[in-house]
Amino acid sequence: MHSKHIADSPSSSQQQFPAPAASPRRPRRRGNPALAAGALLIAGVALVALTGCGNSASGNGDNADSAASAPPAGKNGGTPLSKLLWMGDSIAEAEAPALEAAVKAGGAEFKSIASAGGGTVVKGEGPTAKFAEDTYKELANTVKTFHPDVIAYQVTTYDWGTAAQQTSSYEHLAKVAKDAGAELVIVSAPPFKIDDFYKSHEAAIKTAPKAAQDAAAKNADQARFFDAAALWGTDSAAAKAQRSQDGIHTCQQGAAAFANWFGGQLSRHYSFTPAAPEKWAKGPWTGSKVYGQLKCG
Repeated sequence: MHSKHIADSPSSSQQQFPAPAASPRRPRRRGNPALAAGALLIAGVALVALTGCGNSASGNGDNADSAASAPPAGKNGGTPLSKLLWMGDSIAEAEAPALEAAVKAGGAEFKSIASAGGGTVVKGEGPTAKFAEDTYKELANTVKTFHPDVIAYQVTTYDWGTAAQQTSSYEHLAKVAKDAGAELVIVSAPPFKIDDFYKSHEAAIKTAPKAAQDAAAKNADQARFFDAAALWGTDSAAAKAQRSQDGIHTCQQGAAAFANWFGGQLSRHYSFTPAAPEKWAKGPWTGSKVYGQLKCG
């Protein structure tokens, strides 16, 4: 969930979710979307330092060793990537502007249905079952008009449920993608602060990445799992985690780092060659309103 969660601080009574249809997302803060020149420079130049921050084991051998200065060529003979559909919560929403710029610079189309305060596909307990229904409805409508080659889902902070519920939900998403004529990529969420809002769901948040990896392994012909810990690490308070001031979302610099890393991962499996960061990292996307709402500089 992310771009909105930063601003969304519910009271303790709101956290009980008395009405399943009500979103638990926190109210947006208002901020100035204008960017300082220094922030633009950081978003474009610091990618070299932010990408390849170390290697971490991940599903199907995906590691973060791609260099920002030399985008890898697309996999020869791999499935052509011409349209990417992006899914997730408000964290994914904050990453979407940079990801869109990077994907389009690489010659593919991009569409995001990331949803702040929701976006989950896990049919778990409480309000998440309703959220998942809403997500699948939007997904069904979108694939009819967009026709993606790849559907990429970032594990959300709302993927609450047992490990079995999580795994079965991710497997269901793989089937939905297959029926839509697309392959599925599931990417783990970046580390984020477990505040009072998330505390009671900490166990589910911890099991979700492994459940996603297991689901991808069971559907290896259709789904892949990318472990973003290779980029972010596992400590939300660490510098390389690139969290915004709320400890949960990301600002332009982190979004650019993720887009660069993710493009490199896609190129390992698909016929897609990501563009060099200097071609997109300092574009108009940096002024997206989502960053103003997150009070990014």
